Amino acid sequence: MTESNELEQFGTKAVRRLRIEKLKSGHPFMINFKDLPSNQCYLEYTNGKIILVSLSSGSHNFKKIRELTDQESATLRYNLELDDVTI
Repeated sequence: MTESNELEQFGTKAVRRLRIEKLKSGHPFMINFKDLPSNQCYLEYTNGKIILVSLSSGSHNFKKIRELTDQESATLRYNLELDDVTI
């Protein structure tokens, strides 16, 4: 395994741990996804809901675009290889 692959795996594991820690502490977790526009991301909440949001330029506030259905949320988690961490 190359050093680059090792670093990538280390980083992925760290982000997965951070996600679980954030959700278990009651905070939403931001999921950036390469197929979304640069100003959009998903917010995953402790109850399992995932919301597509946008961030306005020059703002620190998210604007809700829509809530994903349970099936869409499950598919996204599957595609990103994320465990279900419903609290």
